[in-house]
Amino acid sequence: MFQSDGFRALEHQECLRLLAKVPVGRVVYTRQALPAVLPVNFSLDADSSVLLCTSRDSDLARAIDGVVVAFEADEFHAEHRAGWSVVVTGRAAVVTDPAEHERLLRTGPDSWMPMRDGVFVRIEAGMVSGRELMGASVHDTV
Repeated sequence: MFQSDGFRALEHQECLRLLAKVPVGRVVYTRQALPAVLPVNFSLDADSSVLLCTSRDSDLARAIDGVVVAFEADEFHAEHRAGWSVVVTGRAAVVTDPAEHERLLRTGPDSWMPMRDGVFVRIEAGMVSGRELMGASVHDTV
């Protein structure tokens, strides 16, 4: 059902399906008591958590390990004035279990940045929400 503002709330499974379609999203976290947003490539794990790969000594890994963060990904088509946005909110943690790390080396995301001593960060899908903007032609808005 569409709301009068042109947005439609997305169901949980639809949010996950859309997230799996795009390779890049944004981690929203706190850095030095201020909001910070960082684009990252990612993948979804079988339990619907978001997986990132970064350097063990990165500012990102230090800032988000053990804290609640938000992760957002989207896809928009400006010419159609349409698209979607999904937000996952949950606790982030560096994966420390050796067996889990080995599994993620095979199935998890590859970092787009060259790095040494890579680690995986898991963002639990505690809350998942999304919205879809249904397009309107330019003539519909005049």
